[in-house]
Parts: sequence; C-alpha cells; structure tokens
Amino acid sequence: MQTKRQTARSILLVLAAMFAAAPLAAQQAPQAAGSEIRVGNVMPYTGPLAAFATIGRAEAAYFDMVNEHGGINGRKVKFVSVDDSSNPKTAMEQTRDLVEKQDVLLMFGSFGTPSNLAVRKYLNEKKVPQLFVASGDEEWAHPRTFPWTMGWQPTFRAEGRIYANYIQAAYPSRKIAVLWQNDQFGRDLFRGLQEGLGDTAGMIVADLAFDASETRIENQLGILKDSGADILVFDGAPAIAARAIRIVAGMDWHPVFILDNASASIASALQPAGLQNSLGVISTSFLKDAGDASWKDDPHIKAWSDFMDRYFPDGGKDDIYAMFGYAAADTLHQVLRQCGDDFSRENIMRQAASLKDYQSPIALPGIVINTGPKDFRPIKQMRLVQFDGNAWQPIGDVVDSAFTAVRDDN
Repeated sequence: MQTKRQTARSILLVLAAMFAAAPLAAQQAPQAAGSEIRVGNVMPYTGPLAAFATIGRAEAAYFDMVNEHGGINGRKVKFVSVDDSSNPKTAMEQTRDLVEKQDVLLMFGSFGTPSNLAVRKYLNEKKVPQLFVASGDEEWAHPRTFPWTMGWQPTFRAEGRIYANYIQAAYPSRKIAVLWQNDQFGRDLFRGLQEGLGDTAGMIVADLAFDASETRIENQLGILKDSGADILVFDGAPAIAARAIRIVAGMDWHPVFILDNASASIASALQPAGLQNSLGVISTSFLKDAGDASWKDDPHIKAWSDFMDRYFPDGGKDDIYAMFGYAAADTLHQVLRQCGDDFSRENIMRQAASLKDYQSPIALPGIVINTGPKDFRPIKQMRLVQFDGNAWQPIGDVVDSAFTAVRDDN
C-alpha cells in the first residue's frame, strides 16, 4: 500500500510531466492544425497608406479561390488579415496576437518597412516564418542573421539604379530633381539613383524630402522647378504621387516624370492625377498590366480577369496592388505545395528558400523567382515602362544588371 509520501510524489511527477508537455503542445499546435493552414497578415486597412490594403484584400480573395478548389495538399487556408494603420507599435501587438492567440503557422505578405522591422526580431526568436514581406527594403535578405525573414519584390535600391541607368542612356547631361519620401523607402531609392549615376551624380541639381503624412507639396515642387531640372524623379506613396503629377501639370512644367513602382497604380495614382496629366510618366514593372491590350488574349490574364469577377468583384482589374497581392499569394501557394505533408515551420522556410525559376502566371515574360539558402531575394528583375494614357507600355528589355550579386549574408 502506497504511503502518503509516495502518493504525493506520484502526483508531483504527473503534474511535472503535464507542465513539461504543455509548452511543447503549444509550440506544435500551429504545425499540427489538421485540415487547416493558418496564415497571418498585417495590412494598413486604415490610415494614410490605406491604398495598399488592396494587396491584403486580393490575397484573401486568392486563398478563397484556393479553398474552393480543394485547398493545398488536402488542407484549407485560413487567411487572418488585420489592420495596423501603418503603426509599428500596433503591428507588434497584432503580430503577437496572431502568433500567440490565433496560432498562425506563418506570417505572410505584411506591408511596410517600419512595421515589418518592428516584428522581425520577435518572429525570428519565435522561429515563425516571416515570408514575402511587402516592402522593397534590403533588410529582408539577411539569411544568416534573420533566417526566418524573406522579402519578395525587387528592392527600392535596385529600382533607383535602373532609373539612373535609363537617364544616362536616354537623357545624358540633363538636370535631375528628386522629390522623395523621408523614410527608409525614400532613402533607399534615392541612394540607388545616386549609386547608379556614379560619377555623373552631379546631374542631380536639387532634391527635397517630404514626410509621409504631408498632403501639400506645392512649395517643394516650385523649388524643384526653379532649379532648372529637366527630369523629376518622384518617390512616395500613391496619394501624394497623384498630387505631384497634377501640380506639375498645372505649373506648366514638363519634365521627364519618373514615378516609383510602388505608386505606379493606374487606379490609385494615375487616375486621381488625371490620365492626360499622367501621359508619358515612366516607371518600372515586374507584373503584367491587365489594362494593356497586348495581354488581352493571354490565358493567365484571362484567368486573372475571371478571378477578379468571381472572388474580388469590388477590386479594380487595373489596380496594380491587386495584381501584386495575387502574385505574392501565388508564390506562397507554390511554397506550400512544395511542402507536401510536412507543414512544419522549418520545412516551410526550407521550401521558400528552394524556389527555382518559378514563373508567376502574371509576371512579365523573362521575370522568374529564384531563392536559395543564401539568397532571400526572390525577384531580381524589372522592366522599364511608360504610360501611354491608357496602359503601361514596355521600354526595352527586362533589366537585372542593376541588382547586386548575392552575398553570404546580404
């Protein structure tokens, strides 16, 4: 017969085993979610950058389509997308909630540099994949230091180099003015422009910065016009880009207007600016333009149109942010397909770093996705485009020479 001491010891051992198992069960829960893959996402559904929230809405619609067609390897995707109003503190709170209370398996496609920087350390310490960040900052490509974080789109810095190369080839010796957003986004593109110009960086005769919260930029544009510049490089969000295009047209100033890719949305920037005012604007692209008549018979664009009609009828087919979300979600779809039956976080990262010449259905021809254990930059190509009043038309071939070589921990 057990003594009281033996009984008490037995109870303590059982309790110890239960408490020891609890953290393990909590850790494994997201990986063993049975028939569901829970994916977390943070977007600015409100606030000054709300135009980009279309990315999240398109991603939600994409996974609705995937689920209707049977899911991924027998599992449905639960896409949990929340609002941070582009506030890094809110992004941190929302991300913690998604990971610790809503048991998401991974974070995917969250928007913006400051918000993603705010949560990067936390997600890497938790070993939660932070995949295909919706920002062109170079901070998402440090596989040694942050092995759970990976970007997706081409970098802002490389985009700046592309504009520099174009200016040198098409407009040598012309004076350049730059109006850039005073944050990491703006600084990276401006830095790339200066690097690309190299010894000819003196062509930049004036540059001014503005805060993302600013709504009036007339004074800055007046100063830049007075500089005598023949080329204006604008780097900022869509709403202020639309304002800049309208103001320049109203000033009777006719520079070569170069617009950052992030604001090259017909729906969110060019239409509000006035399509006639936007005629001739130059930008970059890595995705097809559904409004371009040359793609009207493309089977992938037809599939895109059908997708928008069925799953995202409130979205605009000419909205580049909707296409961005669709293409990014398609890339995650490919990663999850490659996982087979192993949906551990480790295998998800392994597969994300094993994409070989993957062609997104709505990427421009020649633009492919490649990753590796030391290469966390999926898209390393872009194409120059010019707006003809209705759609973006290509200028030259796909450009990849502006992208730096991959280092061990780039």
